[in-house]
Amino acid sequence: MKKYYSIKDLEHLSGIKAHTLRIWEQRYGILNPCRTETNIRFYGDEELKLVLNIALLQNKGGFKISSIVKMSKEEIFRHILAFSNNVLSDPEQIQALTLAMLDLDELKFQQLTQNIVNKHGFESYMLNIIHPFMRRLGTLWLSGSVGPAQEHFISHLIRQKVIAAIDAQDLNLKPHSKKFLLYLPERELHEIGILFANFILRARAHSVVYLGQSLPYEELLLAYEIHQPDYVFSVFTSEPNLDLIDDYLSKMSKDLPKSKIVLTGYQALQPTCKVPENIKLLMDFQSLIDLAEND
Repeated sequence: MKKYYSIKDLEHLSGIKAHTLRIWEQRYGILNPCRTETNIRFYGDEELKLVLNIALLQNKGGFKISSIVKMSKEEIFRHILAFSNNVLSDPEQIQALTLAMLDLDELKFQQLTQNIVNKHGFESYMLNIIHPFMRRLGTLWLSGSVGPAQEHFISHLIRQKVIAAIDAQDLNLKPHSKKFLLYLPERELHEIGILFANFILRARAHSVVYLGQSLPYEELLLAYEIHQPDYVFSVFTSEPNLDLIDDYLSKMSKDLPKSKIVLTGYQALQPTCKVPENIKLLMDFQSLIDLAEND
């Protein structure tokens, strides 16, 4: 289904002022808005992608709008790919990945990712590019600006990258390593965060028991009894829902007394949650890195 954006949406996503966009619309005819019955402009996917590309070309290439409007799509992407290999900062990398997602363009995603990872390393790529990118994706999803096909497409590609990075790791444990049990609660399917936690912990030579997504609570207790982990870690993105999360946290606190329970994710970090004293909340994955390096 085609998505629609207000001129304020374009301003928010690109950083280009709505006033400037209206001038370009009049002077160059580069944007072709539709209008509601009450004469309010709205824009489609192609206009959003064009505006994001223009922002990148102006900010990092120094191109003038009069030159950009004459470029083909292939010329624009060649320039953006060259930027990503050299001078794109984190916000521009995120914009470029957003474009790859909107276009369902795997080749573009793979090229951008390879350039970033080769220059900065996989962990930096995840922390500084993918994590904020996923936050943006969440905002776009909630606003209806990204459909299921686009969300599934990009999530699958990122998931593949994290799994490949985990498979390439050395499995040797350090002396006095800790055992971490990683899982997602029942009906929680957002796996990228917990996979990245797996990568982080293995990179610091800790032992990881990875139980994956949508684990029934009874199975969590069974694994806990078998492995007796030092830590139980999870990412609550959409589950448990806010009506149930306080009871869920209370049960974890009572049923897993021998482990340190560490949680993050949108649901867990809601200010209304009642968090027992023996459960620690992490605001971001850098906090997990600090924990893994200092324990």
